[in-house]
Amino acid sequence: MRQTALGLVLLLAPGVCAAGELKVYPPAVAVSGPNRVQQLLVVEEENGRVVADHTTKATYTSSTTSVAKVTADGLVTAVGDGDGTVTVTVNGRSLQVKLTASTGVSGWGFRNHVVPTLTRTGCNSGACHGALAGKGGLKLSLRGYDPDADHFALTRQVVARRVDLARPADSLMLQKATRALPHAGGTRFEADSDHHALLLQWVTAGATVPAAAEPELVRLDVFPRAALLKPRDTVRVVVRAVYANGTVEDVTRWAKFVSSEEQAATVTEDGVVTVVGHGEAAVSVLFGTKVAALTVTAPFATPVDAAAFTPPAGAGFVDVLVLKKLQLLRVAPNGTCSDSEFVRRVFLDVCGVLPKPEETAAFLADTDARKRERLIDRLLDRPEYVDYWTMKWSDLLLVSSRRLPQPAMWAFYRSVRQSVADNQPWDRFARDILTASGSTLTNGRGNYFVLHRDVSDLAESTAVTFMGTSITCARCHNHPLERWTQDQYWQFANLFARVGLKNGDRPGEVLIQPRADGDALHLRRGVAMPPTPLDGKAVPEGDSRDRRVHFTDWLTAAENPYFARAAVNRVWKSLMGRGLVETEDDLRDTNPATNVELLDALAADFVTNRFDVKHLIRTVTRSAAYQRASRASPANAADDRFYSRYLLRRLPAEVILDAYSDVTGVPTAFNQLKSAAGDSTTPTTSYPLGTRAMQLPDSLAVSRFLEAFGRPERVATCSCERTADASVGQALHLNNGQTLNEKLRSGTSVVARWVDAKLSDREVVDRLYLAALSRAPTAEERDRFVGILAEAGRESPAARREALEDFAWAVLTGREFLFNH
Repeated sequence: MRQTALGLVLLLAPGVCAAGELKVYPPAVAVSGPNRVQQLLVVEEENGRVVADHTTKATYTSSTTSVAKVTADGLVTAVGDGDGTVTVTVNGRSLQVKLTASTGVSGWGFRNHVVPTLTRTGCNSGACHGALAGKGGLKLSLRGYDPDADHFALTRQVVARRVDLARPADSLMLQKATRALPHAGGTRFEADSDHHALLLQWVTAGATVPAAAEPELVRLDVFPRAALLKPRDTVRVVVRAVYANGTVEDVTRWAKFVSSEEQAATVTEDGVVTVVGHGEAAVSVLFGTKVAALTVTAPFATPVDAAAFTPPAGAGFVDVLVLKKLQLLRVAPNGTCSDSEFVRRVFLDVCGVLPKPEETAAFLADTDARKRERLIDRLLDRPEYVDYWTMKWSDLLLVSSRRLPQPAMWAFYRSVRQSVADNQPWDRFARDILTASGSTLTNGRGNYFVLHRDVSDLAESTAVTFMGTSITCARCHNHPLERWTQDQYWQFANLFARVGLKNGDRPGEVLIQPRADGDALHLRRGVAMPPTPLDGKAVPEGDSRDRRVHFTDWLTAAENPYFARAAVNRVWKSLMGRGLVETEDDLRDTNPATNVELLDALAADFVTNRFDVKHLIRTVTRSAAYQRASRASPANAADDRFYSRYLLRRLPAEVILDAYSDVTGVPTAFNQLKSAAGDSTTPTTSYPLGTRAMQLPDSLAVSRFLEAFGRPERVATCSCERTADASVGQALHLNNGQTLNEKLRSGTSVVARWVDAKLSDREVVDRLYLAALSRAPTAEERDRFVGILAEAGRESPAARREALEDFAWAVLTGREFLFNH
């Protein structure tokens, strides 16, 4: 491909985009020769979003047909050398476009054209020849991550058959793909298609090898980047490849398109997006080793009064940006939750505990307008906050004796807990773990490297834990949904290849020390790649510093695009029920946040405030978005991701079990540990009676209840380990299990105290509701339960005791108790 000077250049007349402005994309185009084309995209824009696609309605006139021709659909081809103009007209409005054309033609490259064609048509997919063992004797690299091997397989393995240089049209790769010959994979393209033409021209030209002369693909430009449409509207997508030598070309014909939400918008294989519902969809574009995405927004049909989107007085950026998004989508936000809902919600979200009845009563009686802010501040200073967030970060870091000796597990846990208690800035927390050295018993953070001894496991776990992104696929091949290549993976992995481990003198002790040599070898190439952070700069040659220091300098830098966003997204999900990026381990370009502006603003605020986790929690919980009522209205029932209401979610296993202990007054005993293999148990005295479930440092502490309700095993660095899905086992535990029933039957339980104190039925009902649900019962609820208890009391004391247990069981197994709302 020649430099841009040899191409066709289209330049729009200067102007500032205004509401309803006619625009043509791309703003600059390079095309040369009859086999290169550029699709023009003619659109109506408002506030940076496409609201209508006029491409097929526009008329196109070339002033110099000897230089370039333009089809009725806006497809531009250079037919000569020289300058000219194209006039684009839509409904009486015109734009004049300058052009420069050249007939200089370069052939099709294997890496930049043939491989993407095989990817677009599915030939090198995992279901076809890209499978591990290939298909029908032909093995191609998955989505073309190894062009050299693919070229050898097509041109050399079955000489003069897959590629026939003497009779190009008879090449098996063409005959089978068009079903001219039997093909188990079916028809991949037609004989009159652009795909067939490209491959035939490549074979005719001698089936050129992947050459260094082929420019490196730098990025994809996608037009449009955002669209605001209504159901049944369409917009076509134009994709332009930008290469390292400055050349550009339209690659729409060879790109792959995927919609993230097909209930909102679909996309054809040719890149035509159709809105089919309401909401928002990200359309991913994949070509070569690069990916890009555009956002298609389809507002809901029912108009909403603009006053509903006015930020409350003194609103911070969270509410401004949440309401901005809701207004764009026409989703009405809920009003503010009640004080009783708020006090229960924020206790559970910040500290993982229910408020005590007297705390609830005091909060409800408080008339201070700032009482919610003051409560948040008090909660952040409580020891339960330390317990709860230590549990969360221990989940993330896989603290467990499953792969650590007990002394090492305790050292790791205590270091995490101390960091939470000190409100250690998140960047320092990460740096201290990732550069830990010395004894793993003295510096418990070093056990991170004991858990991840394998360099690939260490690299992949670090990317998920501290960057919120998965690179695992790129270990063996280029990532199918992200821009990470296999080469980048092994460059990244080599940052961790010099972490040395050796056994210490004490039981369970490992000594962590950086080594002076050693490299991780590329899985396919068998050579060491320059140690380089993802999208970062390589460690300078000859630099003798610990490579981990180079990595953490890059990771924790204010401008790092992953670190702060991953952290704030995890905290946001914990408080709001759904991450701005879902799942929280899947931050990537093709999985954009539901509110990109908000994620960016939260990350920037986090950095500005020196990675202060408490500040982040305070910022979110003080917002009106967090304090909205949870009950869906007809105006927002379809919203589960834009935060028009607080999202209901089941409480974590540990929180439920601790709440049972708190409400019943009977602590849970943890006196058994599972073996690492899980096939036996041994007694333990490490957890004295009164230890809360969320204070357990070890996921091997035996509790069938916790296992049934989704406690993570802490084996894999993945948020998927903790589950909130309902199961038969949970139902059995609630209905017939010993955990709750034994607590209610205990002679020291709250039920026994009710009986001993001779509380009236009304007092019992009121007290349990306040303790369990942080509210008073409604008149209907009170009358119903008082009636049941009174009837049992008339029968016998034993019957009343049983009725009291049944009443408590009914409240403590109900949805309102088990969920935060």
